[in-house]
Amino acid sequence: MDVLSSALQGLSQAQNQFEQSAARLTRSTTASPGSMAADTVDLSQEAVSLLAAKNQFAVGVDLLKTAENMQKSLINLLA
Repeated sequence: MDVLSSALQGLSQAQNQFEQSAARLTRSTTASPGSMAADTVDLSQEAVSLLAAKNQFAVGVDLLKTAENMQKSLINLLA
């Protein structure tokens, strides 16, 4: 299993989730004054989605750091 590709895939998924949630929030705030937005947005659900994306991104970054440390350790052992 390639750790780096798994981490990058996780970062990409987190970015997509964040962008989708942000787009839903943006669409809900672009309605003209005095009119109802066509789509209703559950703010608590979007907040959870944004936090989940943030946490997923943090895990991906930690995984990249761990992979880097593993590679450094392997290079030190071989050198």
